[in-house]
Amino acid sequence: MKIAIIGSGFSGISAAAYAGKKGHEVHVFEQHNQPGGRARQFTTEAGYTFDMGPSWYWMPDIMEDFFADFDCKTADFFELVSLNPQFEMIFSDEKISVPESLEELKILFENLEKGAGLQLEKLMQSAKFKYEVGMQDFVNKPCHNWTEFISPKIAKSALKLDLLTNFRSYVAKYFKNEKLRTLMEFPVIFLGATPKNIPALYSLMNYGGYALGTHYPIGGFYQLVLAMKSVAEKQGAIFHFNSKVEKIHTDNKKATSLQINGVNHEFDAVIASSDYHHTETLLNEEHRNYTEEYWISRTFAPSSLIFYLGINQTIPNLKHHTLFFENDLDEHIDCIYGDKKWPEKPLFYVCCPSKTDDGVAPKGRENLFLLMPLAIGVDDDENVREKYLMEMLSRIEKHTGITDLASKIEYKKSYCVSDFISDYNAYGGNAYGLANTLNQTAVLKPKIKNKKLNNLFYTGQLTVPGPGVPPSIISGKIVAQEVNKLKKEVL
Repeated sequence: MKIAIIGSGFSGISAAAYAGKKGHEVHVFEQHNQPGGRARQFTTEAGYTFDMGPSWYWMPDIMEDFFADFDCKTADFFELVSLNPQFEMIFSDEKISVPESLEELKILFENLEKGAGLQLEKLMQSAKFKYEVGMQDFVNKPCHNWTEFISPKIAKSALKLDLLTNFRSYVAKYFKNEKLRTLMEFPVIFLGATPKNIPALYSLMNYGGYALGTHYPIGGFYQLVLAMKSVAEKQGAIFHFNSKVEKIHTDNKKATSLQINGVNHEFDAVIASSDYHHTETLLNEEHRNYTEEYWISRTFAPSSLIFYLGINQTIPNLKHHTLFFENDLDEHIDCIYGDKKWPEKPLFYVCCPSKTDDGVAPKGRENLFLLMPLAIGVDDDENVREKYLMEMLSRIEKHTGITDLASKIEYKKSYCVSDFISDYNAYGGNAYGLANTLNQTAVLKPKIKNKKLNNLFYTGQLTVPGPGVPPSIISGKIVAQEVNKLKKEVL
């Protein structure tokens, strides 16, 4: 078959590799001048290299599984280092560094709360089980219907997966200390809802992060993009950049061609890794899976305010990953999912990869990536962006002892809601897709197959299995397998 893939984010590249491996002729169309989607990278004239999106390299086994499917490994493409500490969390009265070793983490927990070390061990045992079942059996389903989950193993595991328990209550059973609870809850914030609305199944992220470790690819997260693209190209996939898909043409219950930069190109099947809602607008209304009312009713994961900063000196006391959680977690979360407004007392995250990688900043300088989770759809003019930049810089100064950090900025670029919309056609400016709430899990997510066109498929963070880099890679594999089932029918 001749297959078109719209977009070259992680799910699109993954789908291209797996479809190419099956012998199909695969063409990937990307509107930007480079692959990666939200994981693009740029370099400034002064020598700073910024990853634009993902920076937490968690669940390394999922990435290794991808490369193993093509008889290679990540080490064939880039050097992956383990971070120690994994990250530091700043509270109003103290800071906590999360060590690389789980044994050391147990000691840290025990020092904060008597008995918490043993409780952490119990939680991690349970989280490991969820991870092994969840990331192998649960997320690798196309989710056409619930019958896919009728198997002795999944049935036997159902209670242990804690699908009907909320994450906050689950964590509270193990720890009384608020800081320990926050350490456990923070990974699920980017799943798109408050911890009280996220199934306890997602404690698997605690295992995927704390137990398997936090890593960094030398050269930046973009090295994963380039490595996966190389794998896809070895399978025969052809990438076309600066190629904007403007329309999906249909006939007789099939997608027949794509209008790309004003020219029509015919294909046997189409995989859209572009924003799901946007992809549907490329179709006539009668061929769309979902109405505008449907999308309005969905719960989306956050958008973000991001700053890429080049600092003309080194910054002491700052780790590779630092979470500034001096303010109340629930208050910020309520601004994202409840009031849908800019937070008055924000939490934010700083990545300083130059602490690990000499190549991402000139010698004696620092590369800073600042990210503040934000409600989708808010106004994000330059004045409000600058206001929050000053707030974040002030708190970094307090933590590091640096004064007048703003005067030391020699490169600055901001990225926010309107940029996600203009660059990625992201619905509402979302940065992470749909929230993994219980009523948006598995079969209840937007379908990977168009219901009216039998050769149009969707992949990425707005469909199964969900948001994040590892799920997106898995999503590409799932959809490629589904497309391959069309082969006999089309030929």
